[in-house]
Amino acid sequence: MNPLAHAIDVLLVEDDPGDVLMTQEAFEFNKVGNTLHVVRDGEQALDFLYRRGEFTDAIRPDLILLDLNLPKYDGRQVLEKIKSDPDLADIPVVILTTSAAEEDILRSYKLHANAYVTKPVDLDQFIAAVRQIDNFFVQVVRLPGR
Repeated sequence: MNPLAHAIDVLLVEDDPGDVLMTQEAFEFNKVGNTLHVVRDGEQALDFLYRRGEFTDAIRPDLILLDLNLPKYDGRQVLEKIKSDPDLADIPVVILTTSAAEEDILRSYKLHANAYVTKPVDLDQFIAAVRQIDNFFVQVVRLPGR
């Protein structure tokens, strides 16, 4: 492990319980001790980020893993809100979704997503992809305020 690595707070916005479980498993494998906070839809994501309702004590995440296909507000709407808010815009957002559609990829980058990752269908590949995201943002990238 990189001696400069440090624990970060990650907000996972995901409505599929299986994908939540696999992401949690991937994070538990890494020994940095990152905290994974999970919300299940776009409305909860915005409530978490703006510390509203049940999330009044929520922390500001260092990284957001965002699915595109969500109930209430979809990931595109959430991404647009995050990146248009000066108080949130510097939080890196990784789109983690099943969609490989070129239009979704282009739109996500136009909305200033920091990365776009298509979820592998295979369990081991999915876990490996999440671990690589985790490793990259913990050990390679310099995050704001760190």
